[in-house]
Parts: sequence; C-alpha cells; structure tokens
Amino acid sequence: MRISGKIRRLLVEGGLVSDEEWAAARERGGSPVATLLAQGRVSEEALFETLGSVAGIPPVDMANVRPDPKAVETLPRELCLEHGILPVSRNGDLLTIAVSDPFDVLLLDDLRRLSRCHVRPVLSHPAAIKAASEALYDNKSAAMEALLDEVAASGVSSEIDVEIKQQEDLESVAVQGEDAPAVKLVNMLLLRALKEKASDIHVEPGDKAVRVRFRVDGSLYEVMRPPLTILPALISRLKIMASLDIAERFSPQDGKFQIRFENRKIDLRLSILPVVGGEKAVMRILDTGTMRLTLEALGYEPKALADIQRATSAAYGMMLLTGPTGSGKSTTLYACVREVATPDVNVVTVEDPVEYRMDGVNQVPVNPKRGMTFAGALRSILRQDPDIILVGEIRDTETADIAIKAALTGHLVLSTLHTNDASTTITRLTDMGIDPFMVSSSLLCVGAQRLARRLCKHCRVRVDIPPRELLAVGYLEPELEGLELYGPAPEGCPRCKNGYKGRFAILETLYLDGELKRMVVEGRSANELKEVALRNGMLSLRRVGLLNAMRGVSSLEEVLSVTLEDS
Repeated sequence: MRISGKIRRLLVEGGLVSDEEWAAARERGGSPVATLLAQGRVSEEALFETLGSVAGIPPVDMANVRPDPKAVETLPRELCLEHGILPVSRNGDLLTIAVSDPFDVLLLDDLRRLSRCHVRPVLSHPAAIKAASEALYDNKSAAMEALLDEVAASGVSSEIDVEIKQQEDLESVAVQGEDAPAVKLVNMLLLRALKEKASDIHVEPGDKAVRVRFRVDGSLYEVMRPPLTILPALISRLKIMASLDIAERFSPQDGKFQIRFENRKIDLRLSILPVVGGEKAVMRILDTGTMRLTLEALGYEPKALADIQRATSAAYGMMLLTGPTGSGKSTTLYACVREVATPDVNVVTVEDPVEYRMDGVNQVPVNPKRGMTFAGALRSILRQDPDIILVGEIRDTETADIAIKAALTGHLVLSTLHTNDASTTITRLTDMGIDPFMVSSSLLCVGAQRLARRLCKHCRVRVDIPPRELLAVGYLEPELEGLELYGPAPEGCPRCKNGYKGRFAILETLYLDGELKRMVVEGRSANELKEVALRNGMLSLRRVGLLNAMRGVSSLEEVLSVTLEDS
C-alpha cells in the first residue's frame, strides 16, 4: 500500500507524531498509519479530523457499511488488497471508494481509469478497510472447513517428513500449502491466530477430537475441533518447526521458531507437554511490535510514569516490577531499557529465555542444563563492566543477594519478582534472607502491574450502577456527580470480541523515600508500608483501575476482576 508523503507532513507538523516515530512505524513494514494507530500513538479521531479537514472528504465507519456487490465488481480484488482500498457503493458512474490515504492522487487517477467512473473517496481506518476486505474477499473460513473435511477423510500418518526453513512467509505458505493436511492446518492456524491478534495457541487432545483454543486479550476461546486422528501429525509438524525430537513423546520439550507475517518477523515459543490422551502443545506468539513501545506510549498514570523515569535515570540502585505471568512486566522492562540504552552506556541482560532482541544491548540466555543460572550469569556480568543490568527474574536468595550487591556498587539493576503488590515485594526480599538495611539502601522503586481488557469504543454502552456500590468499591463521594461508566455491548461488534478490544496496563508504583526506607530498616509490615505510601500519594492498582473506568477505557467489572481491594 502506498502512503503519500503529505500524510507524514500533516501528522508531524500537526504534532501528532514525531519524525522518529513515523520512521520507526515505517520500519515495521505495512502501513505506517495502521502501525501508529495500533500502537496508540495516534488516535483515530485525531487522524480523521486532520486528514478529513485538509482533504475535504467525509469519514466512514466500515464496521457499519455493507459494500455493494456491483461496486466491488468494478475493481480487481488484487488491486484493492494491494492498496488497502475497498469500493463501497456505485450510483451510475459515481463510484464511492473507502481509502486511508486521500492524497494519493496517482492511485485515484488509476482508479478512475480502471473503473471508468467518477471516483468519490471516503476516509476510513486502514485496519477497518482491511477487516472489511477480508470479510468480503477472504475465503479462508471455507478453506478451513474444506481442510478439516480433508483431514477427516484422510488417514494421516503420525510422521511428517518435511524440511522447515528458518523463516517462512506465513501468508504465502498458507495460500500455497503443502501436501500433508497437518502442514496446511498448522499454517492456517498460525495465520488465523496472528490476524486475530492472539497471544497464545493451545492444541490439546480430547476424548473424541483435538481442541484448538486461542488466547485473545487474556481470554481463551475455542476456535475448532479437528479429528483426533490428526493430533500425532500435528504435534510432529510443530516439533519439526521448533527443531525438537519428534520421537520423544513422554517428556516435556521446549523450543522456538520464527515465521514472517506482513513483512515482519514473528517469534513463536513452543511448549510440548505429555498429557492423558497424547501431547498438548502451547505456542506463545512473541510480536516484537509491542516491545518497541516507549514508556510514554504505554499509557501509565503521570505519577507512576514519573516514578519509573526517576528510578531509571538514577546512577545506581534497583527497580523491581511485580505481577503474575503475562501481566506485561517484560514490555515495561524493555521500555525502561530503551529509555536508558545509549551508546555511552553498557547494558547487559540475563533472561530465561531471551524473547526479544534489542540492538545495542548484550543479552545473555539462561541455560541451567549447561550451568548457566541467573546467579552464575550475574556473577559473570559484573566482570563485564556493566552500567545497567536487567535480570529477567529474581527466583532465589542467591540471585537476590548478588543483584542487591550490584545495585549498591554503582550499577542500575532492573528485575522482576512474583508478589501481589508493591509493598509485599519489600517484605518478600527480607523473607528471602536479605538484610533489611541492604534492601533499604539499594531499592529505589517497586512497581506492581496488571493487564485489563480495553472496552471497544465503537460499541461500548452506558451502565447504571447504584451509588452505594460505587462507594463500596473505592469511588469518592465527589466523583459520583456526573460519573459516566461504560460496559461491553453484549454481542460486541465487527471490530471487537465480546465488547473488548486490546488490553492496557494498570500500574502502581511505590517510590522509597526517606520515611519508607526507615520503616524497611525497622522491619515494618507490608500493610504499614502501603498505608504510608498511600498517604504520600501512591496510586494503588485498584485506584488506577477505577480512574480508567471513569474515563471509559474499561468497565468497572473488568477492573474489579484484575485488582484487589485496597487494604
């Protein structure tokens, strides 16, 4: 798809994006506008207001438009998909076409010539045009059904003899396919998961069929049930892609592989686990796009953002992030590293595993089988003259002790720990045997993070909740006046799933000032630390969630489900 330079100038001159942000979005391939919208760096409203006012063309919501078949037949399918356009309606010789770039005059001239009509462009979101085009042109649902019929009819073997490349262009492979039904099924599963923005794919044996589920925005849902006879071939194909032992079926195995999708590299981490009925496979999709976000783009509260930036700008000390698996800790840590990784700074990380590669950063993978543990790697790193050290996770007392000593000897240390909130992180370190004085002297800031689902702004609905219940969950009396809360639409809309689309981070930060450091040395409890921190202005997880519900970002129900009541 061509993007005219005028859009870049309008967005940059209008202060919506910087030249650097545009260049970074362009490097990812595809449409820079679609990338900026997906990353939240440009709002749809601001984009439409800027482009629509200058071009003098109206915006259109493709989710509520059904293209006229006569209009669709006017232009070739390949042309529309290549340029990200879609004919919407035709009235005589007037053809209305949805475009995301109204300034591409060469394309508009080509459309007039090909259609032999007067072309009337209307403005729409690139992703909305793509979704409408896929719904109109894409026959992959029918192809999937045909493939499952083929799988059921074929007596697939348990072994697949194929060569797998280091990288495969998923879209071309899914279209072309290979002879083995299991190979086609894997390719189409991966393609569908990426288009639905799934974070995980689960393939698990059932009593009569294989259950395939995707995790989208934190929630699992079933997508299909292929015949049970294909499971051995399906698992073998995945093992081949990840360079695992296809003959080993009674021990867990872990591996990874890489594919290409929409001109960008996608890493997938594969885990195989023997279960009753066969083997279960779980694939974690690691899209480097999310790891390129800056701290500002992550949308934290100003207080939390200021605390993190203050900690990462320190010459030495330790910052810890806590939260359950899948709460976005790695995204935040990588954003912190990018904030401070300059050519005059030596940044070294130790991770298990290294999920995303960062230019200019030395990343060390943990390998316990070869004696490379977190503690062992950390000792070696300290002899590499580091300025900043990222430790993927503090799992034991030895690693915690070395990390804290590194923070006390002129290094900035960033790491994670599994606790429920920020205040309990401090007591967790002392429970691990770390001297309270060492904790007080080294620790700068602790953050606790959760991910909550974001309401679809196109179909969210107003909800009425009794004031008594709002006060009970933590809202203040003055906040009830004029308060508007939203919930998900029961059926959702074409742009979302069940009324939610995407997730956002809820972050509480506890910055250790003089009073809190003194309390740590005195061995005060986590509740006492939290009480003082709240009194000094800390925003708890629940409070941050309530603020986002007030803004209509998420529903109150979702906020309450991912945060604990403040003590």
